[in-house]
Amino acid sequence: MEVRIEPSWKERLKEEFEKPYFEELTQFVKEEYTNEVVYPPPAFIFRAFELCPFEKVKVVILGQDPYHGKGQANGLCFSVSEGVSLPPSLANIFKELESDLMSDLRGRSLHRDGNLERWARQGVLLLNATLTVRARIAGSHQGHGWEEFTDAAIRALSEERQQLVFILWGNYAKAKGAHIDRTKHCVIESAHPSPFSAYNGFFGSKPFSKANAYLIANGKEPIDWL
Repeated sequence: MEVRIEPSWKERLKEEFEKPYFEELTQFVKEEYTNEVVYPPPAFIFRAFELCPFEKVKVVILGQDPYHGKGQANGLCFSVSEGVSLPPSLANIFKELESDLMSDLRGRSLHRDGNLERWARQGVLLLNATLTVRARIAGSHQGHGWEEFTDAAIRALSEERQQLVFILWGNYAKAKGAHIDRTKHCVIESAHPSPFSAYNGFFGSKPFSKANAYLIANGKEPIDWL
């Protein structure tokens, strides 16, 4: 099957495209986009991979579903496009970011728009477990094969790369982290940034400074999160 995805990822995931589950997933997604309102726009389904080629990945942040509100999902987990109001989880991510890296601000202004493309282009793979969703129905495209596909992407990174940082927020992401070799990579876990759980371990977890400390210790350029 011909799938339009960034070449380095296409090479690592080519076997997935020929498996029965992916054939079924493709048919399901085509029908959904034909008959329903589905996010993100079709051109953005594989955007996380497009902006962060396999060999450029330094950090992986795992999400669950794309946002299911109009104009929100842009193919990167937790991210929205410029001019879109910050969803509550993303607002909490920025709160923790500001607290975590306060000493690094030094007169700089923290970005306040929710487009995290600037992170992706530095090597942060912003990957949702499920890459599409029906409008206004969270979790509507779960259980159709996307999870198997994104598990394969995580396994490829874990097996072929060294000294990556995986940031897992919430129980869903932690469970997906079962595919990560923790003897080779740094895994940072905490509660989810959702308003329902942020005060139960997300705030104060300092994932951004921890990730950069690990990258620097292993001779890599840190991420400019600000």
